[in-house]
Amino acid sequence: MVPLVLGGASVLALGYAGLDAGNFVVAQFQRSAFLGWLTLLVSVAGFGMILWGIARECRGLLALHRVDRLRADLAGSDAARKIEAARLWLSRVEGGDALRPALDALNDPDAVVPLLSAGTERMLRSGTDALSRRAAIQVVAGMAATPAPSLVVLLVSWRALRLIRQVAALHGLRPGLFGTLGLLRRTAFAAGATAMTEAAVNAAAHAVLSTPILTHLAGEMAGGAVAARRMIVLGRATAAACSPLPPK
Repeated sequence: MVPLVLGGASVLALGYAGLDAGNFVVAQFQRSAFLGWLTLLVSVAGFGMILWGIARECRGLLALHRVDRLRADLAGSDAARKIEAARLWLSRVEGGDALRPALDALNDPDAVVPLLSAGTERMLRSGTDALSRRAAIQVVAGMAATPAPSLVVLLVSWRALRLIRQVAALHGLRPGLFGTLGLLRRTAFAAGATAMTEAAVNAAAHAVLSTPILTHLAGEMAGGAVAARRMIVLGRATAAACSPLPPK
């Protein structure tokens, strides 16, 4: 219901705005050719940028829905659709083409998911952990240098959103504003569904906080440790939301 209302309101707003702009362009042409062409150029540029932004948002949302379809195909029993979904996913992630020969040589459809998990998924997990550790280091250093609690909240929120977009880009997604909001919702669910052991998360957080410069900056600041740990958890949950493979 809500998407229909928002869609209808957007069509009316853009439609009436376009009609008003068209009438204004015609009126300017009646005054002089120069003003008419100038007004037309401004209108086309403005509406073009708006439509281009809408198109980018739609592509980002469609990319998230494609992840759901790929996940369903890889979990299904149709061998042809499973292999095609694996090929499609490999074509969208960085470094996925290196696994195509091994995928094409498979005779057992049940081996598709283990192959992806051992190859591309492991590479993406490593890249996600690197991005998460970098975000954790930046957050802890920023918290040590930021005295105001309100600025700390802004810093952590901004870095968390940036980490989500970075992990999504690593997985071949380019979400816009609404795509990022949708990914936030998916990440919240993935954080509860992803099987992450406490020992693994604590070990990753300890590796971040054991950096000498952070030991000097953060000292015994418990908030920095919590923020670093949350960045690592957020990165892994985002990766689980962006990947069509079952979480581990």
